[in-house]
Amino acid sequence: MINTIANTPLSYTLLNALPVAVYTCDKDGRITWFNDAAVGLWGRAPEKNQELWTGALKILKPDGQPLPLHNCPMARAIKEGVAIDGQEIIIEQPDGKQVNVLTHPVPLFDDDGVLTGAINTLLDVTEQRNSERKQAMLAAIVTTSDDAIVSKTLEGIITSWNGGAQQLFGYTEEEVIGRHITILIPHERLQEETEILTKIRKGERVEHYKTYRRHKNGTEIPVSLAISPIKDRKGNVIGASKIARNVYKQQLAENTLQQYAENLELLNTIGKTISENLDVQEILQKVTDATTTLTGAAFGAFFYNKLDEQGESYMLYTLSGAPREAFEKFGMPRNTDVFAHTFNGLGIVRVDDITKDPRYGHNHPHYGMPKGHLPVVSYLAVPVVSKSGEVIGGLFLGHPEAGRFTREHEMLVSGVSSQASVALDNAQMYEEIQKLNSKKDEFIGLASHELKTPMTSLNGYLQIIDRSLGENDRNKVFIQKALSQINKLSDLISDLLDVSKIEAGKLPFSLSTFNLPELVDEVADLMQYSTKTHRIIICSDIHDLVVHADKQRIEQVMINLISNAIKYSPQADMINISVSASHDKAAVTVQDFGMGISKEQQERIFSRFYRVDDLASHISGLGIGLYISKDIITRHGGRLYVESEPGKGSTFGFEIPLKQ
Repeated sequence: MINTIANTPLSYTLLNALPVAVYTCDKDGRITWFNDAAVGLWGRAPEKNQELWTGALKILKPDGQPLPLHNCPMARAIKEGVAIDGQEIIIEQPDGKQVNVLTHPVPLFDDDGVLTGAINTLLDVTEQRNSERKQAMLAAIVTTSDDAIVSKTLEGIITSWNGGAQQLFGYTEEEVIGRHITILIPHERLQEETEILTKIRKGERVEHYKTYRRHKNGTEIPVSLAISPIKDRKGNVIGASKIARNVYKQQLAENTLQQYAENLELLNTIGKTISENLDVQEILQKVTDATTTLTGAAFGAFFYNKLDEQGESYMLYTLSGAPREAFEKFGMPRNTDVFAHTFNGLGIVRVDDITKDPRYGHNHPHYGMPKGHLPVVSYLAVPVVSKSGEVIGGLFLGHPEAGRFTREHEMLVSGVSSQASVALDNAQMYEEIQKLNSKKDEFIGLASHELKTPMTSLNGYLQIIDRSLGENDRNKVFIQKALSQINKLSDLISDLLDVSKIEAGKLPFSLSTFNLPELVDEVADLMQYSTKTHRIIICSDIHDLVVHADKQRIEQVMINLISNAIKYSPQADMINISVSASHDKAAVTVQDFGMGISKEQQERIFSRFYRVDDLASHISGLGIGLYISKDIITRHGGRLYVESEPGKGSTFGFEIPLKQ
């Protein structure tokens, strides 16, 4: 019978065209015939009448364990003479690919009932098994997921509900299946569901949708939603799958991180601001505003002691979060039990409810807060102590609700108060320095006036004596030297007075339009008249260069630069002066051939009272001429500079804008 199964053209064509694999074996298990589908399933074509039981080179049990070929379903059907219906095996093809197969071997007998062989039908169920595995895996994921996974129809009716959903929303599966999804949505957010279903109907996904959903007990939960359309085999959208994740902890962490970043930025800002500021009232206002913001206080106040010019102490304050009138009618805080800890610098006081504190409410006349006082329940007070240990004042924060301040708030406010104490110390020192500077300026002005008056008289008397002496009188030279020293002393007093005015920002300027080369010629002639040791040479051909400046102050700078060039080049006999111009600047340089200046000294030479003593300690001067000159040129919008090398002389120059 085996030989007659496929020996007609029609039966051969039919069997070979079948989409399922079919093959036959004789009674000894030799493969006698197979169709093309069998070749595709085995991954090879076996040798007919040679190979036994199956065309597969290797078969496995469904659990992956090897199955010997002589124990395969076809071998059992022939050996046992019984049909085996639907035993599953795995065929491993030569390239390593594995195929899940259901086998259906049936033994064949002749008319006398003698076994002649068997026919086996092989059904490929690989895709089905893969799908089942995926479904099982998805089911396991859905079942065990901590996220809520819910499916619903396009009408919003809940059709599936996992354990994560029960954990998140509090409803059991029995309580929600068949109910509308809106049982989870706060009333004010119902429009969200309409918008989501509109996108789902269009086949669109909704990702990372952050919103709030309602728990069975009524509380609202921050969630992140991911909603995907569910489609049938034809691609039609028939529902939606929703994954909801509780993002409370994430939101809390993000808010905490955001708050930390804001606090850090605020601390950096307040630290920078108060370190750069020397105004006490402004420092304390910024400190009060910052700590009120950092702690979330409803209002804050900074009370501090200050000494007046007579040394008497009085209290001032700054306020944040409330109008000033809210405090003014109640007077300054007294050293009661509640405030004593702070004003005595004994440490931080933090109370969740100050009205229940044993220190509260014992003092006449109010026995607590006066009527109409800002409502204070949560209370935080931090003393501000100077470097010397003196209590400068106290920072007080309040809120009408209990328990609003934490240990973290203590640390934040304590850090700000430490910065504030340093800034206040600096501000106090600055105020004292300003007072000393004011007295110094007052003294210099008074001294200059008192000194110039007798010197003017002395200068006049000496000039009278000088004119009365004959040209050959031996005393005339001494009188002229005395006059020269009087003039130097007068110049020094004028310079000191200018320094004082510069520091006070009161150095007077009188701007006018003039020809700079003419002024340079005049100053050169004047200085040439006063020196017998150097020739002053003007090395430029510019005769017309109009500037808008203070002519007297520019002359002062020129005299200072030429005078220094003469003083610091005692071994030379020449000074070169040049005038030049660019498209928007006029420039003057004074070159000497004297000692020169090192790079290090060039950086400091324009400082007040700086002198190059190691080179010219025997040369008189206070070291303020260049300082004054630099200020004059800077205030003209120009610059004063030096170029020099030790032993090769120096060139001092300045630039000022041309008249526009």
